Amino acid sequence: MSWLIFVIIAVILDSTRIFIDNYASDVYFKGRGAASQKLFYGYAFLAVALILSIVTGFNFESEYALKFLLFFVAGFLGGIAGIPYYKALELDDSTNIGIFTQLAPVLYLIFGWFILDEAFSPHQLIAFFIIISAPLLIILTTRKRSRKVKIRAVFYAFLYVLIAVIGNIIFVKENTTELNFLIEMIFIFLGKGISDLLIVYTRPKWRKRFHTVLKESHGKVLRPLFINNIVGFVKDITYRLGLTLAPAMAVASAASDSVEPIVIFFLGLLFTLIWPKFGREKLTKKAVLVHFIAIILVVVGIVLIQSW
Repeated sequence: MSWLIFVIIAVILDSTRIFIDNYASDVYFKGRGAASQKLFYGYAFLAVALILSIVTGFNFESEYALKFLLFFVAGFLGGIAGIPYYKALELDDSTNIGIFTQLAPVLYLIFGWFILDEAFSPHQLIAFFIIISAPLLIILTTRKRSRKVKIRAVFYAFLYVLIAVIGNIIFVKENTTELNFLIEMIFIFLGKGISDLLIVYTRPKWRKRFHTVLKESHGKVLRPLFINNIVGFVKDITYRLGLTLAPAMAVASAASDSVEPIVIFFLGLLFTLIWPKFGREKLTKKAVLVHFIAIILVVVGIVLIQSW
């Protein structure tokens, strides 16, 4: 069950990151292209890769050269996935776009069969679909989330999920106990950093927009971006640990993507009380009941997966 602990930690961190990301985008980057934030993130990823290489005492070993390259590619794809994500956010709000992240477990299931030779018993598949029913319940009982999503937004959201899933599958496929996990993450962060910087430096207007926001905010924009990066780094590590230790990637992804809407809801309530700019949830009997049922479904599904 250690994989589940890592997944839950990753979900809490990622939910917090989403609130911070929305805050920074709404307060500082509204109408200026949220993707321009990648200029900051690119340098941050490279800095973390450098710090990890010093901490781990990394020495390049030629026998692992291909694995290092594939880890780099996995990270690079993670950075590329941010482009359709931000494009989707420009067309629709994060709540609606979040619906399509629920495609991830299905894609993991498909790719797991074909690429990783992951096998599932009929009982595990039943448990898998019980878990998936939790976010579907939330989606179907929330009108705002089930209507009027533009076709382009759907395309970009799907593309974002597809690229991210492929990157994570490469990581899990090449992961080995022979290498220090943090050394593998060095190349993940290196790939993300280089892809982010390449994206921004090929779009001069994005660099200009970032520098404009930085100047107009008198540097205050750096605080949420820095906090967001720290949370994101820890989330990346814990989530990939969860994927690595789980009985199957589809199981870990189903647990993560099913729990996240629930965590976002309750964090939204908490943030609404503490800091209204972060949370916008309304405490209604219907919302609480739906999320309570969703929690039960997720717990039942995970227990069934572990017991069979």
